[in-house]
Amino acid sequence: MSTTIKFGTDGWRGIIAQDFTFDNVRACSQAVADYLKGAGLTNRGLIIGYDNRFASDDFAQAAAEVVAANGIKVYLCPRATPTPVISFGILAKKAGGAIIITASHNSAIWNGFKYKTEDGASAPSKVTAEIEKRIAHILTTGKINQTPLPKALDQGTVQYLDLAPIYAQQLARLIDLEQLRQAKLKVIFDPMYGAGAGYFNTLLGGGAMRLVEINGERNPLFPGIQPEPIAANLAKLSATVKKERASVGLATDGDADRIGIVDEKGQFLNQLQVFALLCLYLLEVRGERGAMVRTLTSTTMTDRLGEIFNVPVYETAVGFKYVAPVMMEKDAIIGGEESGGYGFRGHTPERDGILAGIYFLDFMLKTGKTPSQLLDYLYSKVGPHYYQRRDFTFPANQRQAITKGVSDNLPQSIDGVKVTKINTSDGFHLTLADTNWLLIRFSGTEPVLRIYAESDSQARVERLLELGRKLAGV
Repeated sequence: MSTTIKFGTDGWRGIIAQDFTFDNVRACSQAVADYLKGAGLTNRGLIIGYDNRFASDDFAQAAAEVVAANGIKVYLCPRATPTPVISFGILAKKAGGAIIITASHNSAIWNGFKYKTEDGASAPSKVTAEIEKRIAHILTTGKINQTPLPKALDQGTVQYLDLAPIYAQQLARLIDLEQLRQAKLKVIFDPMYGAGAGYFNTLLGGGAMRLVEINGERNPLFPGIQPEPIAANLAKLSATVKKERASVGLATDGDADRIGIVDEKGQFLNQLQVFALLCLYLLEVRGERGAMVRTLTSTTMTDRLGEIFNVPVYETAVGFKYVAPVMMEKDAIIGGEESGGYGFRGHTPERDGILAGIYFLDFMLKTGKTPSQLLDYLYSKVGPHYYQRRDFTFPANQRQAITKGVSDNLPQSIDGVKVTKINTSDGFHLTLADTNWLLIRFSGTEPVLRIYAESDSQARVERLLELGRKLAGV
């Protein structure tokens, strides 16, 4: 068994059968049970859910057998369930948290173990650090409690619970779903073979809206794609939108906590554009007021909107485990990150790709604008912004050398513009005098070096990315 299980920006992930094994999943589950005991949360029970990946249901069963054997009531999802549905289920059931078996957007060889706390949010670092210590001890001692699932079901310590109806009721409280069902829109939905399959049809079907779902079957191989809703993986969605002359294309990642959007022309709207559009929707269409929270990889368009609508904007490190606490502390109307995850006030302090997609459709309905027209409208307020991210794999033993190389050679100017601010809280984030920015950081969930840039022209973005690549030496 592995003795180096570490939680990244959102849980622990490993290669199936190599690191992500039943023994390790049981050890993680025992550690969560021990944590709940120490936190006095055992009487509230624990939700356990999973995605469509290879053997995710079996791994979830193994987790349930361990947690139940520790005297903690388990609410086990009977089928693959989106992470945001489970996160809201925590609040609805007043549970002590949730274990979710998912590797989110990672490729097919990966699976993962997420822990959500009793507030429905990603576990903060202090919680995951405690769980990691418990895991290390458990892997050393081998002491894991376990009860066969049939016996736990008979005893009532495990109970199957379908959270979909509870989640649908919540969304109906947040937005007029019936009005949206009657919108004369044609929507193509791509769940990317993930847990979000069927949700848009269930929530918005039966009216004037025409819904077409692609890649809705379970296929743990994710053929031809990685289940991350970015342009490189959405060629089929773009082609289908154009072929069907649809109003918009929506895609969710493997566990449906992220959203990707393709406009009526088949063009991908990047994650920063979508975040800014959702902020504008909340501020202008819904008339909401309150703070907005973004990670340092996200767009400065939110800052401009904050100025226009006189609301504060807060910046955090990458990961919703950093966004969520600020959302709760500031009662923020929205929190978002560059990966396409957005959370909303009145719901959970966690990403929800399904609700984000529904809000975007409502933006279209309420304004009568197409996605490309909405983007033009946004730019009329904040000016044009362009963005791109490049990912580079690297030998694990080179991480320190890359970090030192960047640290020792930080420039005073980039592309002829002075660097006015350097933030090293999560990688190297360089802000220029004209508010454009460049970021070099390591992924918190996979062995990848990422270089990001946002600027007022695509050509300048490309130059910034190339300068970042040379600076990192990759």
